[in-house]
Amino acid sequence: MYGARPGRTFAPMTRALFREQVVIALRSIRGTLLRTVLTVAIIALGIMALISMTTATSSLEANVKNQFSSFGTQTLTLRQREEAGRTGGRRVRTGEPITYRQAAEFAADPPEGLEVGRSVFGSFNETVAGKTERTDPNVQVLGIDANYLSVSGFSVGSGRNFTPSEVNDVLPLALLGVEVVEELFAPWEDPVGAEIRIRNRPFTVVGVMAPRGRAFGMSQDNQVLLTLGSVRLLYADNSRSYTVACKVEDPSQLEEGAAAAIGRMRVLRGDRAGEAASFDLAMSSGMVDTLKQATDGITLAATVIGIITLFGAGIGLMNIMLVSVAERTREIGVRKALGATPRAIRAQFLIEVVLIGQIGGLTGIVLGILTGNLVAAYLETPFVMPWGWMALGLALSLVTSVASGYYPARQASRLDPIKALGRE
Repeated sequence: MYGARPGRTFAPMTRALFREQVVIALRSIRGTLLRTVLTVAIIALGIMALISMTTATSSLEANVKNQFSSFGTQTLTLRQREEAGRTGGRRVRTGEPITYRQAAEFAADPPEGLEVGRSVFGSFNETVAGKTERTDPNVQVLGIDANYLSVSGFSVGSGRNFTPSEVNDVLPLALLGVEVVEELFAPWEDPVGAEIRIRNRPFTVVGVMAPRGRAFGMSQDNQVLLTLGSVRLLYADNSRSYTVACKVEDPSQLEEGAAAAIGRMRVLRGDRAGEAASFDLAMSSGMVDTLKQATDGITLAATVIGIITLFGAGIGLMNIMLVSVAERTREIGVRKALGATPRAIRAQFLIEVVLIGQIGGLTGIVLGILTGNLVAAYLETPFVMPWGWMALGLALSLVTSVASGYYPARQASRLDPIKALGRE
């Protein structure tokens, strides 16, 4: 049999021997079920920590990319400077607001190649009243001009946008988010043309925004858009800052457009040459990159935690296999006496340890995907399947099991059959 040519009998015998060794390995695993379960649990915990955190961060990253996809790589935003570190041991306060006049002058004479839209924040906790219904006091109110929607990636689902003359004349008009519509109107009612009231002031609905979903746990559909002048009348506040959004025609001109926008706004705000700008510039692509850097840090932490946990699992798995070798000394002696080679004995124990490792890895992957996507569901971000990390998890569990099982398998293969048979 062993002298036959490899092409005819050796391969089938190898498969048969492999199946037999798998059956013996499963029988051995069932015989030490408690120790096996504990080892599988430790391996699964390490893989779950890795997969769950990478799944959650991948979902968050996918959500942010979806949210900013409408902006593309063609937009930039000028806004009030926020905290920028410390000076003399004290934290720097937010910068001076961008005034209505500065935003209006920028929009009236923008740098060449830029489309400009203006907006101003009104309230995060407003109550909106319809004919018979009222919303909860959690509606966001934003003031915009006629260009804001096209520059910022929003769109009107039904009705129409504001016109430039309506914005200039401060007409009491409103665009509603779909959640506000659902609270104020019955399904068969058409909100376009209806009247709503904010702070007891009437506004005519001219359009309903297309659904936007949620971003960072906050709804983008629970809002009312008014004209810039209407927000100024509703929320008189000299410290209120305006945001200027700019869009370039060609993404390759974004850096050039950003430089031109900064230069124009510096002139309008009277920033001195050589000093830092008194406002912030943000680009949508930069926001995605910033978040990716943050999620990469979380992913690295998850990987380190997972590897450390797997290292501990490997030690436990090695101990289990050493105990298994000691308990099965007579079995090893009998098998060697019947002709089993050291290679076959070594393979037997390696198969057992790999099975334990892969069971732990698969369990950890399933639990990790469930846990990570439960977090994603809580944050209302998309369901993801991290195929690359799943493959890495299986590879790590395989490496852990082989590395921890090789020494016990080697010890088993080197046992003297005569001494092994003589041991009680």
